[in-house]
Amino acid sequence: MGDFNQSVILETIRRSGEGLSRIELVDATGLSAQTVTNITRRLLDDGIIEEAGRTITGPGKPRTTLRLNADSRLSIGVHLDPAVMTFVLLDLSGSVIERTTKRTPANDPRRIIKAMSKAIDELIVRSGADRERIAGIGVATPGPLDSARGTVIDPPKLHTWHRVPLRDSLAEATGFPVTLEKDTTAAAVAELWTGSSPTHGSFLFVYLGIGIGTALVLNGEAVQGSSRNVGEVGHIIVDPDGPLCGCGKRGCVEVVCTPQAIVERAERAGIFADDRESSDAASVDERFTQLCARVAAGDADAAAVLDQAAQHLSVLISGMTNMLDVDRVVLGGPFWSRVEELYLRRLPELLDHQSATRAVRELPVSGTVVGDDVGAVGAGCVVLDEVLSPRASALFLGH
Repeated sequence: MGDFNQSVILETIRRSGEGLSRIELVDATGLSAQTVTNITRRLLDDGIIEEAGRTITGPGKPRTTLRLNADSRLSIGVHLDPAVMTFVLLDLSGSVIERTTKRTPANDPRRIIKAMSKAIDELIVRSGADRERIAGIGVATPGPLDSARGTVIDPPKLHTWHRVPLRDSLAEATGFPVTLEKDTTAAAVAELWTGSSPTHGSFLFVYLGIGIGTALVLNGEAVQGSSRNVGEVGHIIVDPDGPLCGCGKRGCVEVVCTPQAIVERAERAGIFADDRESSDAASVDERFTQLCARVAAGDADAAAVLDQAAQHLSVLISGMTNMLDVDRVVLGGPFWSRVEELYLRRLPELLDHQSATRAVRELPVSGTVVGDDVGAVGAGCVVLDEVLSPRASALFLGH
């Protein structure tokens, strides 16, 4: 209970921005004045919070404002995408201090882990950060994951990654504790940590990467599932007459909504000459960018391809939102910014038409406020989240 109360106070101070007095913390948290005093004294001694001056708000003594000491703890977030790896250094507020990107080497796991370790070391050196203040490294990676063993199991476009012990290998290479998380769940955590999401709210996060995934936030917490693999939607059928999928069915999300599927549809439509020598992640990324550039330039045929993709994606989203009854939908991921304008124009209308609850409420649709680095930022926030955020589940006996 003590750890939970400390997390409640830290989270309340963090979300306040400018800080709160002890009396304001009592009102905001519902904890006793003695509990708030004891916990804030301990946090001050540890340097996690600091005094930020005194304010006079009425009769009585001036009140001392307490705010987060953002520099007291740091974390590193890594997003492993088959095309590009993104690295960020975050402070305790979740703000990015330093970032870098590296082209993902060939699929060999040893080369990728070695490149990760080198990039992390360069990030720390360039930032001038004290290594002792770094709480750990969070890695966001495509699933599925074996969370107990810290392994990555056959993710899309990383074809040689079969049960790769990424968590332990990267920890050994860097000397830091490593937390492994699905990229979709990490992205949802990043959205929570921006402070723009209500702590009690719910939303569906739709992640647009090389693959398509989803994450679910309920009551201000990202739902992870029993094996921490929630949101594997690649083989949900959204177009019964669509292309044949490797799973044996037709029209799965994997072969209809992903960037590679969209690029292949554009090629079949004659928008591109089908002269690519490969369909690796980098090639798909490049051609998808070209397609979106044509849409922005007013190419009607290219826009029709993306519009069809938005229609198919709306089938997936509406099925999930009708079942889950969330407050809103958030979209993001490394491919999001390129389709944002068209998808935000089309999806609200499409989802409203398919909504089971349209008679009683609207379903807001928005893009992430975190930007293209949402996976990496989320990975770093996962590390901070383990330490700072209050979890009601921590109160259950036997947890």
